[in-house]
Amino acid sequence: MTRWLLPLISCLFAAVLAASEARAQLMLPGAAPAARAGAKVAPVRRRPSGATAKARTGAKAVKGVKLAPGIASVAGRPLMLNGKSGLLQISGDDKTATIDKLELAGEGVSDPSQRCVVDIVGEKPILATGAGRPDGLERFDVDVPVCLFAFDILDGAVLVPSQITACLFKAADCRTSPAGLWGPAGDSLEGEAAAIVKERAEAEKAMAKVVRAIEDRAKDNPDAASLARDQNAFAGQRDELCHDYAKESLHGYCALKATQAQTALLETRLEALKAAAAQATASEKGKTAKPKKGAKQP
Repeated sequence: MTRWLLPLISCLFAAVLAASEARAQLMLPGAAPAARAGAKVAPVRRRPSGATAKARTGAKAVKGVKLAPGIASVAGRPLMLNGKSGLLQISGDDKTATIDKLELAGEGVSDPSQRCVVDIVGEKPILATGAGRPDGLERFDVDVPVCLFAFDILDGAVLVPSQITACLFKAADCRTSPAGLWGPAGDSLEGEAAAIVKERAEAEKAMAKVVRAIEDRAKDNPDAASLARDQNAFAGQRDELCHDYAKESLHGYCALKATQAQTALLETRLEALKAAAAQATASEKGKTAKPKKGAKQP
C-alpha cells in the first residue's frame, strides 16, 4: 500500500544558506526563469483558521477533512522546504499545474561540507500533470530531468514524498532533494500558533473518527487490520517529517498539515473498504437469490 506519510527522508539540506554557498543555474527543458540570484522571498501569511471556504478558492469538501484544497490554495505563494530553504511557486488549475519557480538547496557532491542552491530555469514553466486523488489529496507528477517527483496539495502547502535516491545535478556539483513539506516561512507563523492548535485539534478529532471506523472492520478484514496497524506508527512518522520545519515547536504548522494529509489518506482507504464490502455483499446476494416464481429451473 502506497502511503505518503511513510517515514520521509529528512531533508539534509535545510540549514539556512550561508553567504559562502555555491549557487548555480541550470538551463533545463521546460523550466521557468528563476528569481534573481540573491533576491529575498517575502514570507506569505497563511489565511487565518477561521477564513471561510469561499476565501479559500478551489477548496473541495471531503469527508473527515475540513477541506481538500485544489491548486488555487497554493497558486502564486512562495513555498519553502521545511519553511526555511529553497523556493517552490506554482500556478494553474486542478487539471494542469505549472511550476513557475523551483529552487533546490543541497550539498556539494565533491565537497559535502559546502552548501549549494540549484535554480532550475528555462524558457518555459515546468509542467506538472494531474494524477487524481489516490491518497485523498490532489496529486501532480513533475518531470524534471534527473529529479522526477510528485506532490500532494494541502491548504497553503505542498507535500513531497521521500525519494529512493537524491537528485544529482552534476553540472552544478550539487546533490539535493525536494522531499518534505513545502510551506510558509516558519518565522511567519508564530503569531498564528493559537489558531493552528485549534485547527489541529479538529484534524485530530476527524482522524480519530476515521481510525475507529477502520478498526471496526479490522476483525474480519485483513486490509482494514493492516491500516489499523500502520496507523500506530503515524505519530513517529509525523515527528520525523516535521522535526526540521523552522520553529515548529512554536507553531506546530507541519504537524497540522501532516495530520490533515493522513486523515485524507485514511478516509480514501476507508471508502475503498466500504466499496469492496458492498460489492462482496451484492455478489453474495446474487448467488443466493431465489429464482422468480414461474422461472424455469436449470
